[in-house]
Amino acid sequence: MGNIKQNFSIKDLESLSGIKAHTIRMWEKRYGVLEPERTETNIRNYGVTGLQKILNIAFLNENGYKISRISKMEDPEISELVQSITTSKSNSNRALKSMKVAMMNFDQPLFLRTYENLLINKTFSEIYNEVFIPLMIEIGTLWQAGTITPAHEQFISNLIKQKLFINIENLQKEQASKTDKVFILFLPDEEIHDIGLYYANYEILSHGYKVIFLGQSLPMKDLTYLSTLYDNTIFISYLTVKPDNIEQYLQDFKEHICPDGLCEYWLLGRKSIELIDNNVKLPEGIRAFRDISELTLNL
Repeated sequence: MGNIKQNFSIKDLESLSGIKAHTIRMWEKRYGVLEPERTETNIRNYGVTGLQKILNIAFLNENGYKISRISKMEDPEISELVQSITTSKSNSNRALKSMKVAMMNFDQPLFLRTYENLLINKTFSEIYNEVFIPLMIEIGTLWQAGTITPAHEQFISNLIKQKLFINIENLQKEQASKTDKVFILFLPDEEIHDIGLYYANYEILSHGYKVIFLGQSLPMKDLTYLSTLYDNTIFISYLTVKPDNIEQYLQDFKEHICPDGLCEYWLLGRKSIELIDNNVKLPEGIRAFRDISELTLNL
């Protein structure tokens, strides 16, 4: 445990719980909900127990429980009440906070227990969209603020990938039921952010289509052969940071991979959204989508 972050500032608690620092200070003073240690310069310092408690308190407060009532509860009673709240929305909120605690402590069993509890009432697609996506967005914000390290981000990302791999493999055991399209999923050269592409793989497979998944950092020249294998081939990429000159890349793709119009290229990710927001005119057969749900409407 020596390498795991054990002490948190009040700013960390604010970032992780969503409760403002001044509100946490007021709750401490008025209700005694937390008892931080103090540094020699009188700066508050919280342990893992304090972090877990403020996450639970924030959850109950979001679900209509007043702090005056929560403050009178013993810690086990607070935890039990959190566990008893089982509405769909609350379940997702509780899971999100639980997974943040798992991330902060590199606690794989906690992540897995939280995931298994979600599966009782939710599909994998619902878990991904309602919990995993908000978690990854929040992780990006926490990383930029310095609350977490790249190690925290990698830890959670790899656990999410594990769940994607399991669910993708289950779908791959079945023969494709639709044959009017074949999807080839890849990331351009030097693009390595592949979680979004894996989820696109899952969704397209779940709709009954054949998917050829090629993965990250693939040079364009390696796609030429594949473009001739099937009728009505659709290439898909999830573009986060690459290519640098996306408009030129798309022109080259049209010229070298789909010159005859027999294949298409569909785009997802941050760069796809930028193309949409900037009203960029795309070459024929190339389409940009804001998210996977918009893309699946066109399957």
